[in-house]
Amino acid sequence: MTSTITSPKLHNAAWPGLVGKEPGTDNPPIDLDRMLEFTANAEVGGVKFDGIDLFLSDPHVSIDATDEALQALADRIRSHGLVVGSLVAPVWEPTGGGSAMGSDEERGRFLTQVRKACSIGQRLREIGIRPYGIVRIDSACGVGDWAKDPEANQRRIADTFREAATIAADHGERLAAEGEICWGGMHSWKRMVQLLELVDRPQALGFQADMAHTLLYTLGYNAPEDRVLPGDYDWQNRDTLDAALGQVAGALRPWTFDFHVAQNDATVFGSGSHDKTGRHCLPKDENGRLDIPHHAGFWLRGDDGNPSRAMQHLCWDGCMFPNAVMEQPQTWNDILTAMIAVREAHGWS
Repeated sequence: MTSTITSPKLHNAAWPGLVGKEPGTDNPPIDLDRMLEFTANAEVGGVKFDGIDLFLSDPHVSIDATDEALQALADRIRSHGLVVGSLVAPVWEPTGGGSAMGSDEERGRFLTQVRKACSIGQRLREIGIRPYGIVRIDSACGVGDWAKDPEANQRRIADTFREAATIAADHGERLAAEGEICWGGMHSWKRMVQLLELVDRPQALGFQADMAHTLLYTLGYNAPEDRVLPGDYDWQNRDTLDAALGQVAGALRPWTFDFHVAQNDATVFGSGSHDKTGRHCLPKDENGRLDIPHHAGFWLRGDDGNPSRAMQHLCWDGCMFPNAVMEQPQTWNDILTAMIAVREAHGWS
């Protein structure tokens, strides 16, 4: 029987074709058309991906794309039966941005990239290819640099994010800051909550939860003082894991309006120029520590136990998967199967 549960919508991410990829290696960048093919070709029991989330950086989508280029992009995506959801603003120095806690010049470049990304988001809505979604940011600075003056740097990031929130609101957009252990000021669940509270713009700037990264929060990578799971934790003790993930999700869920379904084996990994962060594993990875449908509910259900309906779509983020894995159709069908299971458990008609 066909399920009547059709919300939230299911999206793939395009940026795993770029993040951690380098020309001339075994894992060169994968172009956007190929990522669209992977996404559109996946099908499980008659269910397909509804859309794709985009990285606004060359060679996928230029942050300086013209109206004509954006119309052509919309036409390409629509031809695959997909829509656009969330967008990643290229706020890092190598992609034209700068540190959110850096000099005035660096912060200016960060905000310029946010402004351009929000403008693209607005334009894609006007074209009619983007019915929902946020613009994703992070602090674009390392934990080591942040730790040289934690409180002052945290306030400076908050100031930058507050200005970014104003830019987003002016474009009818919302920003979501993705908590990862590799980003200064966002590397700990407690510091992430502190940053969101300092910004204090909950309608314009919230949190993007990725299951692979929030698991690492419980282990205190890069922030041992904020570890939740005990140092001698036995992974067979699922009640302890549930309690730890529940504590982290309980603190950040009120701020969360974008969500990545993912698996993680409780290790860190980096490739290319990307610093080590929570490893994304395939859904069926035998070393995966998460019960994906079960633990997704910590983010997708409210305190009353009912679906919160805070997210209009879910996204799968498979950053730093080897290209050989990404070229296999079964990879995407397995991913889609996991996402359908999450929606069946926590979605609505």
